[in-house]
Amino acid sequence: MAICLCLPVTASAAADSYGWGFNKGKNGQPADAGPKFENMIKKSAAIYKGDPRKKEIYLTFDNGYENGYTGDILNVLRRQHVPAAFFITGHYLKTAPELVVRMVKENHIVGNHSWTHPDMSRSSDEVIRQELRRVKEETEKLTGQQTMNYLRPPRGVFNERTMAVAKKEGYTHVFWSLAYRDWVVDQQRGAKYAYDEVMKQIHPGAILLLHTVSKDNAEALDSIITDLKKQGYVFKSLDQLMIDQQLPSPMLY
Repeated sequence: MAICLCLPVTASAAADSYGWGFNKGKNGQPADAGPKFENMIKKSAAIYKGDPRKKEIYLTFDNGYENGYTGDILNVLRRQHVPAAFFITGHYLKTAPELVVRMVKENHIVGNHSWTHPDMSRSSDEVIRQELRRVKEETEKLTGQQTMNYLRPPRGVFNERTMAVAKKEGYTHVFWSLAYRDWVVDQQRGAKYAYDEVMKQIHPGAILLLHTVSKDNAEALDSIITDLKKQGYVFKSLDQLMIDQQLPSPMLY
């Protein structure tokens, strides 16, 4: 079954605007984005999953606004010694600065989710640059973090132009190969539901997308991490994934 976790794209924009989607992973088999998206990923040096031969997982969160659960999530990650990437917006920087500072202090990656969360496919190149630069600059002022290498496109909407503009700004687009409808805060279904949704889609090389506004995610995360470790999975950072892709046989260098 295909999954698309973004706002719908209108017919008039369909020729030049895409919503990220893929065939879900199941029974330990990787998700598949299909030839068209795979080619776009390769062309722009973007990522949506790691090596399907290795039981490695990359945990990522989208942070558009704070709903009271990110501190709990950070506590679990610290206790479990698991790295993560948090993609933040301008609103999040303004309203939850102490949590962004904590993310950096605890050695998580803080990535760019744009300043105002627009549909970038409908934005000019200059507006895209401004959206990305403002997040980077404000994050540096707040935390001292001088680099920002990863972008999660707002709404999951993108095209070749938006990817090219971001790449020139120094960003790698980070999509995902595992997610579920977790962001609707008044439709939470309990920790078991979140746990089951992750476990039935898990696969080697998975890049998980979770939203920190989800009470279910916060309550299920510890069990998810514990049980995936028992299955032999190792949690790694996006930085390590990029190194592994650039140096597939590091012992030769």
